Amino acid sequence: MTGDRGTWSSRGVTGRRRLVELSHVISDGMTTLPGWPTPRVTEWLTREASRANYAPGTEFQVGRIEMIANTGTYVDTPAHRWADGADLTGVGLDRLADLPGTVVRVPTGTRAVDRPLLAPHEVAGRAVLLHTGWSAHFGTDRYAAPDAPYLTGDGAAWLVEAGAVLVGIDSINIDDMSPAARGERPAHSGLLAAGVPIVEHLTGLDALPTTGFRFTAAPPMVAGMGTFPVRAFAVLAE
Repeated sequence: MTGDRGTWSSRGVTGRRRLVELSHVISDGMTTLPGWPTPRVTEWLTREASRANYAPGTEFQVGRIEMIANTGTYVDTPAHRWADGADLTGVGLDRLADLPGTVVRVPTGTRAVDRPLLAPHEVAGRAVLLHTGWSAHFGTDRYAAPDAPYLTGDGAAWLVEAGAVLVGIDSINIDDMSPAARGERPAHSGLLAAGVPIVEHLTGLDALPTTGFRFTAAPPMVAGMGTFPVRAFAVLAE
């Protein structure tokens, strides 16, 4: 374990590597989207109660969580936007795990991530992660401010055309949530129509290089759900 939070190093047959945590912690009562229900984390079976079921000295704890799917760092699959789209069971691991990654650094103060900002990057077959720095406001009222960064519809269209296989962002939404957007969601619509999963509420992207890492954000296979929390992380070779 290194001295940096969220990183881990090991030595194996392929040499040295570093794992970088890119997810927010889910805890009882925490806020992801202001005004949306918060998770409730409790115990279904306490250690004390379990002692009656097992031999002396043996005890277990079984937790219970009640939450909406849009909690913490989560992935959107096509079914989140489109009624006939693939749900969590229909998106293959080749779209969610061990993907070569590219980080797009969004200049401070830039709201709209558009085609010209994306075009210099190699994105074909990659997870494209938009590093806006907005995750610094996670859990505060500022996180939902109307000037939060987002991906434009044209930017999403370019990513689809260029062959991106997953798109992530460290902001409150990949679309513009300001009143001026009138509830339109062109980035969600375009990416998910093309079968490109979206990972929202990332964090820690400042710890990644622009390229040279592998990205994973895989949810459990829950039938009938289009969105679910993930443990997003990157693997860097050293």
